[in-house]
Amino acid sequence: MRAEYDKLTECDYSVNGGDFLNMTSKKLYLVNGPNLNLLGKREPDTYGKSRLEDVVRLVQNTAEEKGYDVIHFQSNHEGDLVDCIQKAGEEAEGIILNPAAYTHTSVAIRDAISAIAPPVIEVHISNVHRRESFRHQSFTAPVCDGQVVGFGVDGYRLATLGLIERIEEGRNKNE
Repeated sequence: MRAEYDKLTECDYSVNGGDFLNMTSKKLYLVNGPNLNLLGKREPDTYGKSRLEDVVRLVQNTAEEKGYDVIHFQSNHEGDLVDCIQKAGEEAEGIILNPAAYTHTSVAIRDAISAIAPPVIEVHISNVHRRESFRHQSFTAPVCDGQVVGFGVDGYRLATLGLIERIEEGRNKNE
């Protein structure tokens, strides 16, 4: 188990299906938190039948149409997610983040988001406001630029488009 964790801490990212040579300079990070590696298996009535690979492909295709590359990272470990957010803060134009259960508990992830400059869009597959009351509070939403909830995996596509629009608006203001 320790060897697997060590590998995660080295940020074993998936980039456009592994195509590092054809990356543009415009990068988005897609960061997924705990248990999202179980998409398609875990509570399909709540989260649907799509797998994480399907979500990554959806975001990559959406971003590619707008001239962006996607770096994907998923971890069940809070510190690894913090490390990835900090790295994205140095490298990315923006971040699509599903902190999953850490949404409701992680001051560390909240602080990592507030410490970086790129915009962050929080996304949740289910409508967290229609679920258990403990899911109604997001530690991360107040420091994110937007939040997309309740649209199933299509919320990732919507978050990607919203993030790119936010980025491009910022560029246009600076020109």
